[in-house]
Amino acid sequence: MRLLERQSDGGFRLTDDILDKDISRYPYAILSHRWGQASEEVTFEDMIHGSGREKAGYEKIRFCGEQAAMDGLKYFWVDSCCIRKSSDAELSEAINSMYRWYSRAARCYAYMSDVCTTKRSRGDMDAQSTWESAFRASEWFLRGWTLQELLAPGLVEFFSRERKRLGDKISLSQTIHEITGIAIPALHGICLSQFSVEERFKWAQNRRTTREEDWAYSLLGIFGTSMPLIYGEGRDRSIGRLRKEINEA
Repeated sequence: MRLLERQSDGGFRLTDDILDKDISRYPYAILSHRWGQASEEVTFEDMIHGSGREKAGYEKIRFCGEQAAMDGLKYFWVDSCCIRKSSDAELSEAINSMYRWYSRAARCYAYMSDVCTTKRSRGDMDAQSTWESAFRASEWFLRGWTLQELLAPGLVEFFSRERKRLGDKISLSQTIHEITGIAIPALHGICLSQFSVEERFKWAQNRRTTREEDWAYSLLGIFGTSMPLIYGEGRDRSIGRLRKEINEA
């Protein structure tokens, strides 16, 4: 696992790969976000070459690094640029490890780019009513990967487009339950094995992923299992393999 480290000049650099047995020495924050256009997300290669600052996605990295620093954390992790996606082996390891990586994070920041806290005019509703409506409608709750990013960490904090803290998954648990149907005890950290397989699948039923196989792959940690990635196998086959792994666990 590689982390990002904030530099004295305000920039960031990737650490060397950190072994699982050593990761406890590097408390880190982790970002949960919706991807924009792939060409606007900062990549691993951008970080290696010191480029990508002009991309729209760099602002999310800057936000995560600056928020982590305010929370006393030197290191942080962002999926767009901490994984060498050109390596099939590294990508497979990352996807099978993702739930664990989120669960070990000291803090998880859910950046909701479609939630605005700015009051648009004097005649509008008050600011909180405005952002609560946008929060309930946020695309963040419809993405496949953000399900595990919500459930795995002990602390998930939600931030608006303007970096305003909206609350966390405990203080907002009733609202999140109403949006997602996820049981409140699951949001409060009860072991997910306490919920039936079908209930956990139901939490994901309305979520979408760009790659159809990722719908199944994004659920691996929620079911406490792992499996090889076979992009091109299709959604039904990947779900079938996932169910087989669950049944044999």
